[in-house]
Amino acid sequence: MADTVAAGLKAPPTAKGRATRQAILEAAEEVFGELSYDRASIAEITRRAGVAQGTFYVYFPDKKAAFVELVHVLTHNLRRAISTAVAGLESRFEVERVGFRTFFEYVVKHRPLYRVVRESEFVDPETHRWHYETIASSYIRGLSKAQGEGQISTHVSAETMAWVLMGIAELIGARYVQWEGRTPPDEVVDEVMTFISCALSPPRSSK
Repeated sequence: MADTVAAGLKAPPTAKGRATRQAILEAAEEVFGELSYDRASIAEITRRAGVAQGTFYVYFPDKKAAFVELVHVLTHNLRRAISTAVAGLESRFEVERVGFRTFFEYVVKHRPLYRVVRESEFVDPETHRWHYETIASSYIRGLSKAQGEGQISTHVSAETMAWVLMGIAELIGARYVQWEGRTPPDEVVDEVMTFISCALSPPRSSK
């Protein structure tokens, strides 16, 4: 997991401190994902992290701060994974295919992401909104660029496209990752891409 990015906290200055903090966040991901925010306890998080309960407060003032930080870290790591996977691709449709596949692979490895993000709507609405707007912002930039290059339709705004595509990815992922614990089959990804291609392709000019 990455260094802190939320709640005004600072990354520990030493490698040992960063490792301890990472262990706490990884344990928090498990506990929040399994038990929910309300049922999760600092005692259980530190037990799984293998640290003393008092150590938790060296890095986080309370349970909510750790929860908010976890949402930020998971979101940034997801964006980084997708950005790395699509780097160098020129076709927007190939970017979509690789991006969707990378998203599915990430949430399989981090299944608590779904529950944590959904609960963030009630634990900290600002963080919930930040999660989606952060993902949307980079998506919009990429789609706008593709529109400017004539790769995809300009009949729908890049912003609307981004939110629609995010909804597709999230629900298809939930269908397979949450219910079956696996990435969507290749044929499902192919069907999703067929749908996206039909929706985003520029209209053919009539002659």
